[in-house]
Amino acid sequence: MIKLFKQKEKQREQAENAHGRAPVKKQSAGELRLHKGVSGVEQWRGLGNMSELNLPKTSTIAFPNGKDDLMNFEVTLQPDEGYYLGGSFVFTFQVPPIYPHEAPKVKCKTKVYHPNIDLEGNVCLNILREDWKPVLNINTIVYGLNLLFTQPNDEDPLNQDAAAVLRDNPKLFETNVRRAMAGGYVGQFFFPRCMVGSK
Repeated sequence: MIKLFKQKEKQREQAENAHGRAPVKKQSAGELRLHKGVSGVEQWRGLGNMSELNLPKTSTIAFPNGKDDLMNFEVTLQPDEGYYLGGSFVFTFQVPPIYPHEAPKVKCKTKVYHPNIDLEGNVCLNILREDWKPVLNINTIVYGLNLLFTQPNDEDPLNQDAAAVLRDNPKLFETNVRRAMAGGYVGQFFFPRCMVGSK
């Protein structure tokens, strides 16, 4: 049966090509689900006005490859409270073709001193790993990332040193975060400036 359908589709594409039309690229289930969630993508700039998209006001989204590539995008978070107030942090999202059955791959492009984000940009967020379920979506992930900045977690760390400082000396942790965001060294590691404006 499957071969029959593939053959019919191939014949349809060949017929369209023969009539001078561009070949039609078939969308994966993940692309269809994601497109539904971001319909009206040209308006989607973190305003929360899309049917299924309601991002926090502290976030914006960009499509570096244009609106034809919805499967790869960037989300910028600018926390409005907590240790990371005044910082700007960029995350890349790579959505797999079988989304929502598999979580997007998310990395932090901004080098940050954080217990749940390592220096290579790997993110420790349970819904990106063992707790992912197909009912979750991009909104859920962005809210989860936002929560990492307002409530960093020293109990499930990727950056062991930052977690230990947060747990044992929150005042020093705050000093280290400020130093890193302003552009400076924390221990032997240099962090480029990621502060917004003059805050």
